[in-house]
Amino acid sequence: MPLSPLSIAQVTPHAWESGHELNGLIARTSAELAARGHRVLIVAPSTSQRLVRDSRAAIRGGADLWADAPEGVRMVAVGEVVPAPIASQRRSPLPIDVTRTIEELLTTAPLDLCHVHEPFAPSASSAALRHSRALNVGTFHEPAERIVATQVARKLVDLVFGRLDARLASFQATADLLARHFPAAYQVLTPGADVPASAAAPRAEGPLRIAFVDEEERASLRVFLRALRRLDPALAFEVTVLSDRGASSSTPLRADLRERVRFLGTDGRDASTEAEVLAAADVCVFASDGSAPAPAAVLRAVAAGAVPLCSSLAVYEEVTGEGEHGLLFATSEPLTCAAQLTRLVREPELLDRLRGAGDAVRATLGWDRMTDELEAVYARTVARRHDPTGNPAVRARLEGRRRIDVDLHMHTDHSGDCATPVEVLLATARDQGLGAIAVTDHNEVSGAFDAQAKAAEYGVKIIIGEEVKTASQGEVIGLFLTEKIPRGMTLQETVAEIKRQGGLVYVPHPFDRMHAVPDYEHLLDIVEDIDAIEIYNPRVAIGSFNEEAERFAAKYRITAGAGSDSHVAQGLGSVRIHMPDFEGPEEFIEALAMAEIRTKPSSLLYVQALKFLETKATPAGARRARKARRVARAKKP
Repeated sequence: MPLSPLSIAQVTPHAWESGHELNGLIARTSAELAARGHRVLIVAPSTSQRLVRDSRAAIRGGADLWADAPEGVRMVAVGEVVPAPIASQRRSPLPIDVTRTIEELLTTAPLDLCHVHEPFAPSASSAALRHSRALNVGTFHEPAERIVATQVARKLVDLVFGRLDARLASFQATADLLARHFPAAYQVLTPGADVPASAAAPRAEGPLRIAFVDEEERASLRVFLRALRRLDPALAFEVTVLSDRGASSSTPLRADLRERVRFLGTDGRDASTEAEVLAAADVCVFASDGSAPAPAAVLRAVAAGAVPLCSSLAVYEEVTGEGEHGLLFATSEPLTCAAQLTRLVREPELLDRLRGAGDAVRATLGWDRMTDELEAVYARTVARRHDPTGNPAVRARLEGRRRIDVDLHMHTDHSGDCATPVEVLLATARDQGLGAIAVTDHNEVSGAFDAQAKAAEYGVKIIIGEEVKTASQGEVIGLFLTEKIPRGMTLQETVAEIKRQGGLVYVPHPFDRMHAVPDYEHLLDIVEDIDAIEIYNPRVAIGSFNEEAERFAAKYRITAGAGSDSHVAQGLGSVRIHMPDFEGPEEFIEALAMAEIRTKPSSLLYVQALKFLETKATPAGARRARKARRVARAKKP
């Protein structure tokens, strides 16, 4: 079945005008996706002040960003690039004020997917991953370790990567590298490449045509030139080097060799393109020492019909089929590189065999194949979203119901860390105007059943709940329970028990690192079984944790809930859900989907201080006496 049209943002960390190969990949896949009916925003830094200014004006003006994109693809410049003092071909400079613009874009643009490429901080991709309200797909391309990310800030980076709903790697070597430092499942999605008609043509007679495309670190060009100096001058060969950085001053060539080597750039008088250089080559050399390899360029060389000669890196072994359609030489060894070039000059049958072996690879490099695989990833990811339509018949029935205020998270003295008697809780809920409350004691339901038995006296509806501590994956609340759920089971086992009782799975204070919470990956394991998620909890000390919960609920279309998490009676009323009155879990979840969450300012310090005074600061005997007095007052009409 064809995938329904999606709205997708593809985010690159590199300035759009930089000519980086990743931008070319994004441009091509965006065009392929748009041709299949999807809408694509390319989100990138830019060197153009005008483009950044126009893009920001469109974002802040609420314009339809696709209105001026008849082909279905729009480039949005989210920040002006400030070039680093020492330029790097592989690393992107940090754009100015990119975070705010990306947050505004991802908050207002109606996106289904945010596809971030190389989401390492600081970059536009990392900012997009932090602020995305859509489903997130991340692709990692470079098979080179980033020391800051993997060693210095590993825990923080791991938390940010936890927001990815699907992880892709361009090469198996990249997937293996990422999995060692950030364990997860990485699907390999090999980049596509254009296969020219000349790739199938017989090799032209004449000297061996050797190409070098300057996509790797600078030292690789020096290794290549040193290898050329070791070739026998009697051999028939000619060399083309495509590099905007020019010849290496540290590796001069003798006069007879200089006559065989042409240096071309991508602009200027001798301007040429990579495709032209590769199409004219018999052999293309890649001599990286591993600090900045260019495996995608190797694939483009194979696609053009050239035989790759690569340094012996894991990723180069991968893209040459362990030597099936290319040759390898010892890393940083000009002598072995020269020896392999000599073989290719003297053994034309070897060159023809390797070139012929590349035919099978070329058949798999088309963009249709890559787009098919990418669409399959998108389809699996969006399939995990909840259906926002719910049960239309139940919602129609609820339309005419009176609305009540509800609080879905609170505790009584049946929780070990709370001293609020059931009667006091009920009286306070009544005085606060709450029509229904969920009593969710820690690992206990006796308080909820006690409240249910006494609820008629106070005119408050009770939802039987329990906040269950799992073995090692945080807490989860079961609503509409019939019996106690034991603590210490896995998250999946706890969820299964809630469902067995006919209850609803409600995730409290997710992403709050001050509480015991399931991490992002564990939530993804049960995302289909979550009925509602707490997007506002006034006891969360850092507001961004609530914002993260709101983003998670929005992107998976999970029904949003809220609760005071009150451990003292004074905490009730700090948040309420204004929703249609309901009977039973089926009507409740549909009514919650129709609800409005209302909050009011409250002091976390105040309620935490009261909790301390009512529990740890008060001796047991005094607590019993005080409870009796509070219950007596609560029972007074």
